[in-house]
Amino acid sequence: MLVVEYDGAPFTGWQRQENGLAVQQLVEEAIAVFAGRPVRLHCAGRTDSGVHALHQVVHVDLDRPMRVDKIRDATNAQMRDHPVVVREAREVTQSFHARLSAVRRHYLYRILNRPAPASVDRGRVWHVRQRINADVMHEAAQSLVGHYDFTTFRATQCQGRTPWKTLERLDVTREGDEVHIRAASRSFLHHQVRSMVGTLAQAGIGRWRVQDVADALHACDRRACGPVAPAHGLYFTGVDYPPEALVSPGEATNP
Repeated sequence: MLVVEYDGAPFTGWQRQENGLAVQQLVEEAIAVFAGRPVRLHCAGRTDSGVHALHQVVHVDLDRPMRVDKIRDATNAQMRDHPVVVREAREVTQSFHARLSAVRRHYLYRILNRPAPASVDRGRVWHVRQRINADVMHEAAQSLVGHYDFTTFRATQCQGRTPWKTLERLDVTREGDEVHIRAASRSFLHHQVRSMVGTLAQAGIGRWRVQDVADALHACDRRACGPVAPAHGLYFTGVDYPPEALVSPGEATNP
């Protein structure tokens, strides 16, 4: 299991694409150098072009044992010219699956809310000039927490089998000049977080009422969604697994 961190700006997203370099391709090719063969990575949650990750989780099967620190360092050495690093590597049992074993995924969305645009964080936050009332955004967000049909906040090209999801958390807080939106769920629809953030921002700047957000959800109509927030403010921040999923082979054989 690898924990991967990356700046999504230069990439076509996590998943391999024919139209450019994806994070998956870069990491797979880095590992293949010392693995001596092509490898396939499986990730906890695919990210779109421009979306960042602070704690993406992937797994890969290797033919021979290696020290986990060597796997981390050898992979990073191959990727040193790109904004991608393996933060951690650990051995897990054959039953572990980065996507299928996950019970919860976490996202953070960052809005820079001030008249002046970003400098150091350019390409890493969504700049909104109008003053945002984070308390109003948070109040509106609570109408989205629960088990609902999220068709309104689902991309038209979403390949999910059902629009029904259980949103466990959607919190909005102000941190100085930034407004942070934190979301947690077992799984998300394509563009769900960005669609919810863009809609909530309409309430935050006073264009929508709090009730309008709830009405948009229950409309179950993509046309009821507010403007979709840009990809560059979104971060994949973590994955939760049950304790038994993260045991090492030694722990599994010696309980």
